[in-house]
Amino acid sequence: MEKFLRGITRFQNEVFPASRHLYEQLAEGQQPETLYIGCSDSRVIPNELMQALPGELFICRNAGNLVPAYGESLSGVTATIEYAVEVLKVRHIVVCGHSDCGAMKALMAPEKVTHLKAVAQWIKHADRAAAVARELHGQLDDQNFLSRLIEENVVAQLDHLLTYPCVATRLRTGNLFLHGLVFDIKSGAFSVLDRSTHQFTSLDEAMARRAAQQTQPV
Repeated sequence: MEKFLRGITRFQNEVFPASRHLYEQLAEGQQPETLYIGCSDSRVIPNELMQALPGELFICRNAGNLVPAYGESLSGVTATIEYAVEVLKVRHIVVCGHSDCGAMKALMAPEKVTHLKAVAQWIKHADRAAAVARELHGQLDDQNFLSRLIEENVVAQLDHLLTYPCVATRLRTGNLFLHGLVFDIKSGAFSVLDRSTHQFTSLDEAMARRAAQQTQPV
């Protein structure tokens, strides 16, 4: 704990003074543009990955970056989504998976977590992803199957978001946009979901595609 207390001291003495004006503004309220739904994994730090300043991301982290379908449970995740969309009026929701995800490993071998009652129950919110992955990628070895399962889970959780009335309404009116990402811890690379094809491409390809779309005549 002493390490973190020293870190707090450095923040107070060095980091905060350099950003004092920003924090003074944020003290009056928050207006984040993006709700980030990611995994609790200690290796995946949202603000660092996205180079976001304080106040730019409204963050919801849980094991497996899961989103219970609307009405399945009144969980903290459900409340966070509802608050972000209805009250904060975020314009974007990002669901970000990552390589070597422990929750997805548990989904592949649920018998290994039967003694963890809460974990075993929680990962059921990814059953749909597991079913799709087995159907489409069941012939792969464990490592490659895990990679595909991680991607299918991002797709499934984005689909779960569509069951939320507030999300569906704002999507329909063009006031909200959904995005899927997968972060590879070892390489630092990101894959980006093309929601029209359910396929993931490299960040460079995704950026090039967005640039081309923006230059097309209306």
